[in-house]
Amino acid sequence: MEPGSVVSALRSQRVLYGKGIQPAFIIIKEGKIHSILPDSAASMNTAGEVLDMGNSLVMPGLVDCHVHVNEPGRTSWEGYWTATQAAAAGGVTTIVDMPLNSIPPTTTVGNFQEKLYAATGKCFVDTAFWGGVIPGNQLELRPMVQAGVAGFKCFLIHSGVEEFPHVSDADLHAAMKQLQGTDSVLLFHAEREVQHLIPEKGDPCKYSTFLRSRPDIMELEAIHTVTQLCLQYQVRCHIVHLSSAQPLELIKAARQAGAPLTVETTHHYLNLSAENIPAGATHFKCCPPIRNAGNQELLWSALKSGDIDMVVSDHSPCTPDLKCLDSGDFTQAWGGISSLQFGLSLFWTSAAKRGFSLSDAVRLLCKEPAQLCRLDNQKGSLIPGHDADFVIWDPEKEFTVKEERIYHKNQLTPYIGLSLLGEVKSTIVRGRVVYSHGSFSSQPLGKHLLIQHKTHAFL
Repeated sequence: MEPGSVVSALRSQRVLYGKGIQPAFIIIKEGKIHSILPDSAASMNTAGEVLDMGNSLVMPGLVDCHVHVNEPGRTSWEGYWTATQAAAAGGVTTIVDMPLNSIPPTTTVGNFQEKLYAATGKCFVDTAFWGGVIPGNQLELRPMVQAGVAGFKCFLIHSGVEEFPHVSDADLHAAMKQLQGTDSVLLFHAEREVQHLIPEKGDPCKYSTFLRSRPDIMELEAIHTVTQLCLQYQVRCHIVHLSSAQPLELIKAARQAGAPLTVETTHHYLNLSAENIPAGATHFKCCPPIRNAGNQELLWSALKSGDIDMVVSDHSPCTPDLKCLDSGDFTQAWGGISSLQFGLSLFWTSAAKRGFSLSDAVRLLCKEPAQLCRLDNQKGSLIPGHDADFVIWDPEKEFTVKEERIYHKNQLTPYIGLSLLGEVKSTIVRGRVVYSHGSFSSQPLGKHLLIQHKTHAFL
């Protein structure tokens, strides 16, 4: 399977579509799935060369809707070329880029055009874009919806970068009024400062010191605000990177009361636990923080019950110096974990032990993220008419994460040396092979995805 080649038909003994895994033969025309037939039909195929995947599992390419690419402006941290290569190597066929930490942030139509220009000719997988809500930009929101952003993200606490300030309650009400009738979605970094919280002094090199500075109550307070806004305005809302299990009952009650609210968690909250983070290991720092193992099991239970809708990477890299590894000071280090390349394997390694099926993996890593971004008419499922986006992988194969095989621009990640289950062999985007066995297509084959939202009394 030559990277860059066009695939017109493929077969495997294990194709995950419909209600389960079965032998199947997939015909591809003009980058779309034309038909999915019983494997016996392969002998009657007149579509040309058939790519025989043997017993490898074929399933929809992943949709990772929480990725910080940081281009333009902070390309020493990451960039479209390296981020989308890492995505392709991990079976991710679509990413959605966050509005920060690029400079400028995606908070105006002009800035969005600048980002589209920066991404042109550099994406190995398909790429959509979130806009941002910051104080005072509410009149930019509808024009950005019309320009094709997937939705918007805001922070209820300092974002970590000066050019993307967090919003007040007044800003939120102004934004919600603009978004009513657009079918767009507002994403929340759901932590809030708590007034009576007295910062505890402690050794800044101990993870427990940092963890105590971002207690569960900060997520609980923020999500209380989100649920009220969501119910009041009936605008789609989404909680990004839920780390605490404490707000789950609040989220559940709001949804039962009619709030159009969804929630994601990340691979690091599902795979890493506070008890196992060594002193000075600042590459484990992220916000909200990784919590204890008991909390982690509650997140897994919520995934199984449907109370958490999806799992994403929140790939948020930086240069090694910003992680303060020399001092090991958690309080000063940049918060963010790189994992874009390993999401499928991280999820499957832990999910398989807990009784999750491969169909669950498709729901949580493909279908639900596509639906959030209004890409479910073309991404996230193996259905005739959808884009021919596939990850071809071996769910039973173990491999070790090695630094020299990491395609992120900065290889620093807490997963180096970890043994994971489920190795990606090849990735196909709209019928073109973008990655196969450690090699990429010679040219980026991804495209920009501009979202066409349904509108109701839009202007």
